Amino acid sequence: MQQEAAEESVLTEPTVLLPEIRPATRRPRPSRPGSRSSRTGKIPAPVVPLSPAPAPAPAPPPPNPKPDNAPPRAVRGMPDRERNRAVDRHWSQRRNRTAAERPPARPFVRVRGRHAAMSRRQRWERRYVRALVLGDLLAGGVAGGATFGLRFGDEVTAYNRGYLILTGLLPVVLLAVLAVSRAYERRFLFVGTDEYQRVLRGGVGLIAGAALVSYALDLDLARGYVLAALPTAIVTSVVLRFVLRKRLHLARSRGESLRRVLLVGHELSVIGMTRQLRRERYHGLEVVGACLPPAHDGGVGPLPVYGTFDDVANAVDLADADTVVVLSCPELDGVQLRRLAWRLERDEVDLIVASTLVDVAGGRTTIRPVDGLPMLHVEHPRLHGGSRLVKEAFDRVGALALLAVFGPLLLTVALCVRLTSRGPVLFRQVRVGRDGSLFRIFKFRSMYVDAEARLAELRHLNEHDGVLFKIRDDPRVTRVGRWLRRFSLDELPQLLNVVLGQMSLVGPRPPLPSEVAAYADDVRRRLAVKPGMTGLWQVSGRADLPWEEAVRLDLRYVENWSLSLDLVILLRTMTAVVRSSGAY
Repeated sequence: MQQEAAEESVLTEPTVLLPEIRPATRRPRPSRPGSRSSRTGKIPAPVVPLSPAPAPAPAPPPPNPKPDNAPPRAVRGMPDRERNRAVDRHWSQRRNRTAAERPPARPFVRVRGRHAAMSRRQRWERRYVRALVLGDLLAGGVAGGATFGLRFGDEVTAYNRGYLILTGLLPVVLLAVLAVSRAYERRFLFVGTDEYQRVLRGGVGLIAGAALVSYALDLDLARGYVLAALPTAIVTSVVLRFVLRKRLHLARSRGESLRRVLLVGHELSVIGMTRQLRRERYHGLEVVGACLPPAHDGGVGPLPVYGTFDDVANAVDLADADTVVVLSCPELDGVQLRRLAWRLERDEVDLIVASTLVDVAGGRTTIRPVDGLPMLHVEHPRLHGGSRLVKEAFDRVGALALLAVFGPLLLTVALCVRLTSRGPVLFRQVRVGRDGSLFRIFKFRSMYVDAEARLAELRHLNEHDGVLFKIRDDPRVTRVGRWLRRFSLDELPQLLNVVLGQMSLVGPRPPLPSEVAAYADDVRRRLAVKPGMTGLWQVSGRADLPWEEAVRLDLRYVENWSLSLDLVILLRTMTAVVRSSGAY
């Protein structure tokens, strides 16, 4: 009787036709009633109706006819169908068509419960972290081995056997200290100076810890070994991390190891953010689509639009994105952002909320909760105080050291300038320093003596779009001067200005008084710090950059100065000199 009642109930219920995903290759073996050998014994088998079910009555439409997993309501532009067929691609064995990853040697395997693009991203992130770990182990081993060999030689005695053990333990200890300093967390890697700051803080803590342990346990440690091995290991680790990061940035310039980003915001904000991310590709953010407000009145150029703000979760699947960047817009309040975060949490898709602050680094911002609301506090830039005294000492000591190292090179360049053209070796010119003070800058003369007199007749050939005057093939430059400018050797005498306290090793470009007279009010912010021999503008393309971009980079440095940022710029200066891009 119960079986007949069940069949009658099935006949009266509507039949839902499910799409066939894959044809079954084997017929399931019928299970005996009451058998417990099968794992699916508790799952009831589907009951096939004996006759077609009657047509159900039409149900009233729900208030929101679009469910969460429906396709987007509107797609503007012409999206690449072959690139966005995520479901078909994951079911088939075809290679991934995205430009964010080179064709893998092994077939891609999607991690269950995780978005496919997120799985691909975590693969190259894990490889990068493994490379960092191996680099730090190598740095500790090389520093310890070199210090042991220089301090004790090749012979192992009863006295230095303990130091040999310390040399073997140094890579492991360095790795543990950097892990405690959170130098391997992915949110601090890839871009910015947070990674280097954590390495330096971990190194200082390691040296201080070694001194305290030696004093507390009354250990007879050779101070020369400790003061040589530990700083060498830290510096080597920073250099290796810088090399790995430059390698990553080079791969990103080829379209590899990129995050696939979906922008959410108004048209102008989306266009501006897209231009900035494409200009600074080393950040690793590739814009693949956008979601605009419901009442938008236009597109965003060639960028495909995957619907409105309600279609973000589905747009992530269509665009095969792993990161969603929400731009500032009043339509998305806190409640909607929280719901969006819950939706993206299912596939572990990252959510980034872009702020309207301009060129403010993370070190100046702090999130403090106020009654459950995250308030973003912005600190003032460090233009005075103890940190500036540290920068003064670092500049002058570094300039003296560089003068001693480059002394023979300076004499050679001076001799070449003197013998190849008529005129003085050094070129002196009035420049504007900190707070508008005037000083004379020193450079090796790279032009003929009458260069200033011929400037008026060449003014119409200016190739720069701002107040600067630059010509790629300037006829006033001597033959030796072209080589000096190509490798920035003409700027080495500015080390004398750094020693005299008129300039800094790193800072904005020292401007001419005529250039300062044409500055706008915002540009005068560059005069809040000392000009530098190198800076963000110099290592990012120099004369090849437009004037607005050069000003923006200098203002970013002024607002976000730190000692670690100076170290990063100095390291980037070496690669910029080798490339010699924008040097003319």
